[in-house]
Amino acid sequence: MTMRRINVVILVLLAVAFLIILQRNLLNLNDFLRHENAEAVPGALLPFEPDFAVKHKPDVARTGVEIPVVITAAEERLGAALAAMNSVYRNSKSNIVFNIVTLNDSVDHLKAWMSKADLADVKHKVIVFEPKMLEGKILNDPQKKEEVKPLTFARYYMPMLLPSVDKAIYLDDDVIVQGDIQELFETSLKAGHAAAFSDDCDSASSKGIVRGAGNQNNYMGFLDFKKDSIKKLNMRATTCSFNPGVIVANLTEWRLQNITTQLEQWMERNVKEDLYSKNLAESVTTPPLLIVFYKRHSSIDPMWHVRHLGATGAANRYSLQFVSAAKLLHWNGHYKPWGRLSSFSDVWDKWYIPDPLDKFHPIRRHSDDK
Repeated sequence: MTMRRINVVILVLLAVAFLIILQRNLLNLNDFLRHENAEAVPGALLPFEPDFAVKHKPDVARTGVEIPVVITAAEERLGAALAAMNSVYRNSKSNIVFNIVTLNDSVDHLKAWMSKADLADVKHKVIVFEPKMLEGKILNDPQKKEEVKPLTFARYYMPMLLPSVDKAIYLDDDVIVQGDIQELFETSLKAGHAAAFSDDCDSASSKGIVRGAGNQNNYMGFLDFKKDSIKKLNMRATTCSFNPGVIVANLTEWRLQNITTQLEQWMERNVKEDLYSKNLAESVTTPPLLIVFYKRHSSIDPMWHVRHLGATGAANRYSLQFVSAAKLLHWNGHYKPWGRLSSFSDVWDKWYIPDPLDKFHPIRRHSDDK
């Protein structure tokens, strides 16, 4: 009788255990099916549907050393700045602080967008840039009106904009970050170097030389070596240039070397002597930086600045696999990812956040045009 009772008890316990396991499996299946149905429900009809609203990573605790990121936010490009910040923030668990440099007339629009973009609680500071700082330092050339907008030069003034910061990252607004920004922040700068850039002759960017724009991967493409002021510098015209759309800056060293003052001096000399190359295809901010940082800058990992995505033929230059593997993508060039003719705009779309004031509208091809 005793053994029989023991066997009965064992069978009852096994039956109970089986029922508990079955119940848990059924509950998990129910949750899975509800999740699948929720994913299948279509959203509101938009020109395109940004993935951010549904698929962004849940927020995590932000601890550790603060990582200051400087980015400009021009009124006509606010959507770009928000997409860039969104990609930085969602791909990292680091303690990021955005320093958003804008003009006074864009502050309200920027704050409204941040508050509605699920980024309101992200650490950030809005810094108003004063265009009067540039008086007498830039040429009034109608043909380069787009390139000489005030915020383009904000990167020159990082130590003034972030007076208590020792190290910072600067990003152009037409970038998307796919890696953890802490990795970029930890870029090692050599002693005495105030900044690190990605060289235009590195393995990743050498494929992206702008066609028809002269030698845009060396100093000759940016500076007029026929001018005496340039000759006296004894710089090699064939020296590899760099792109200042991504900068890791040692602001302590920047201050010690008075880098901002040096940059301003070359801006003023260009106004008087017209020192920049006549074939200059990209931003007028680059030539002064090339002079001041000639052989005095550190290097960024090429995969942390894959550029020329905004140039003609970018889709043929880079494979989808390469673009997916890149840590940072830069659409420098004429064709921006919020425009109709850009390559790899679908990558940018994943991070775009719609404008709550309905002023910024990415342009996309009609389905019949694809």
